[in-house]
Amino acid sequence: MLGFAVIVGEFVSRPPGIPVLQTALGFLTAFFLCAYSMTVNDIYDVEVDRVNQPNRPIPSGQISVAGATRLSVLLLVFGMAFSVLSLNAAAVGIAAAYAFLSWLYNWWAKKEGFAGNLIVASSLAIPFVYGGVVSGGSVFSSLLLMMAFTSFFSGVGREVVKGIADVEGDAKRGIGSLARNMGLRASGTVGAAFFILAVITSWLPLLLGLANLIYIIGVWIPDAVFVYLAVSIIRNSSPENAHAVKSRALAGMLAGLLVFIGGGI
Repeated sequence: MLGFAVIVGEFVSRPPGIPVLQTALGFLTAFFLCAYSMTVNDIYDVEVDRVNQPNRPIPSGQISVAGATRLSVLLLVFGMAFSVLSLNAAAVGIAAAYAFLSWLYNWWAKKEGFAGNLIVASSLAIPFVYGGVVSGGSVFSSLLLMMAFTSFFSGVGREVVKGIADVEGDAKRGIGSLARNMGLRASGTVGAAFFILAVITSWLPLLLGLANLIYIIGVWIPDAVFVYLAVSIIRNSSPENAHAVKSRALAGMLAGLLVFIGGGI
């Protein structure tokens, strides 16, 4: 999904004539750095996953911590190499910043709760900006920034809800999630508020006349998903429902990404 978000950023910032090579390099950079981030997350979260998700690769014994560490280094090298091949210093800087934030989140920010939520959500917005930079287009395109903010808000909402789903395992690791600090119902309301903010920002391109017909028709689908999820988590803020909501939020994000692609054509 992050790889495709880079492609969306490229087309929105500079629609005509994006070189195929630049498009491929942008996608591969995001793909491998995201894989690096996920692998590092599994390494740091192994004790929590033994409680919350024992079937994941490390706690289930499919791969050792040492093996996962070697894999994360390899993924990082590939991601940064594809960024360097783009021959764009600003793009390399953004890729390196993303890699650093991924590590910082797992090493420190995740334990801080909401600060970690913001870092994860920013990783959903950064690919749009990266796409604008690597294509040589306008990073300050109004439509591009609105897409970035929509992704950011939906990401914050999902991370807050994820804290509800993981509240038991987070207690063992001492993670100060909103669910642990504020309670399940209050954090569910916060998560829902960010879902609604994502819906509101997704409508700004329509109100400002920046959306094409594909965007106008398609935006109803992810918006309906996030409104439904907001209502669901407010009505039932249990860890069981939160787990379902955070999974369905990914479907809403994917639908939104497809709409963004259509809006960038």
